Amino acid sequence: MTMTTPTSGPTAAGDGPAPRGAAGRAAALLVLLTAWALVPLLGPSAALHDSGEAAAPGTPGIGLLRAVLFAALCVPLGELFVGRAARRLRPGGPRPPGRSAAAAGAGFLAALGLALVVAAGNRVPRGWGDLDLGGLQSHREGLLALTEVNAFLVAGLLALSRRPAAQLWPLGAVVVAESLRAHPAWDHHDPTTGAALTAVHLTCGALWAGGLLYALRVLRLWRAEAPAEAAALLGRYARAAALLLAAVTATGVCSALRRMPPGTVLEQLVTTAYGRTLLAKLVLVAAVAALALWARLRLRRAADPLSAWVPARAEVVVLGLVVAASGLLTALPVPIRWR
Repeated sequence: MTMTTPTSGPTAAGDGPAPRGAAGRAAALLVLLTAWALVPLLGPSAALHDSGEAAAPGTPGIGLLRAVLFAALCVPLGELFVGRAARRLRPGGPRPPGRSAAAAGAGFLAALGLALVVAAGNRVPRGWGDLDLGGLQSHREGLLALTEVNAFLVAGLLALSRRPAAQLWPLGAVVVAESLRAHPAWDHHDPTTGAALTAVHLTCGALWAGGLLYALRVLRLWRAEAPAEAAALLGRYARAAALLLAAVTATGVCSALRRMPPGTVLEQLVTTAYGRTLLAKLVLVAAVAALALWARLRLRRAADPLSAWVPARAEVVVLGLVVAASGLLTALPVPIRWR
């Protein structure tokens, strides 16, 4: 199977009607986006079924907002991460249009929605009378929510500036704020350790998912005119992704064991909403790892290294579902810590 795009004919030249595959790709994208949104929206009812737990009001919406926030981190971090390698391989090569500003806008809206929930006392606001916007600055959770809102706003402005790499600072602030939010001061163990694990987990996951997305967008431009450089870019990403996967796995296991002690893990994975969602996320991550291995084998052994494009595209789709599951996971009740 070859991934080389033909260089002659009306389709290659851009003349004539749009290829039939364009409508199919648009329909597939719509289906994938719908599935991605339905995971946090419909997931709570399935996860909570027969668990004896009750979800907080607005859990589906909060899960979706947090999934959007995570995705908004992935896109710019991935562009900065893989874009640097692309510039080194082909200093004057074409680049796909950046999506960091749009991602920051989506992240800003998601963070704003989450801040309004905090302003309503961690309930879904039914009107302006339910909001205490001034009170956001009077407690830790409100300050973290405001930090995320402002950080995405600054990141969006920097994405449109002449120094888009400066986005790292506000995006880093979002990671820190989200990590601290996930581990309040009354955490069972040292909240600093938990926040550090979450920060590493979130950063590596965003680089992994966002980096692959941007690498595939670059490969789509390069694979016809510079297949060697395209294969080299995918190879560099694959080597980094292996380390990122190891870091994501290690921090994820450590975080899970902090919430569910070793002696209760197996039972809570099937009896609690948090455990069931975590188990689904683990299955998705295992599928991603298998697809990544398949792509790496094709990259190294296939006659056409760019045939790795096929499993890599499937990998980025499953990674999107992992992000959606992560958003749902943050909105579900924390599992009971049995002693």
